[in-house]
Amino acid sequence: MLSNTCKYAIRSVIYLSLNGTEGKKIGIKKISEDLEIPTPFLGKILQSLARQKLLTSTKGPHGGFGMGKKPSEITLMNIVEIVDGLDMFENCLIGMKPCKTHTNKQSPCPVHNQFGSIRQTIYDLFNGKTIGELIDEMGTAEEFISL
Repeated sequence: MLSNTCKYAIRSVIYLSLNGTEGKKIGIKKISEDLEIPTPFLGKILQSLARQKLLTSTKGPHGGFGMGKKPSEITLMNIVEIVDGLDMFENCLIGMKPCKTHTNKQSPCPVHNQFGSIRQTIYDLFNGKTIGELIDEMGTAEEFISL
């Protein structure tokens, strides 16, 4: 359901939350190596999160990325919305138009009604689950990297 880009973004925020102490910056090469994500691709992901103030970014030899907000203040939905957008929650599963644009004369996709409750459950999960809660529910940073 989530793009690989979005999964990488979530993993990166968790990684920075686990490894970046107050104000500490971690270089992109270190993050890339530990999470096994190509550096140029990761750079684009992290910059988009930094533009939205979820992360901080500092250029230069002692630069890197750090947390822009506390993990308890970042929901999965914050990341999903930045990276993938809200199409999954607004468009029909197999149709191209937003579900809300359908009228009595225009039928939604064949799985619209069944997917509605699933979509709402996923929305509630992503909107209610914070990075801080995920960290509390998992083991050590080393165990996370091996996921």
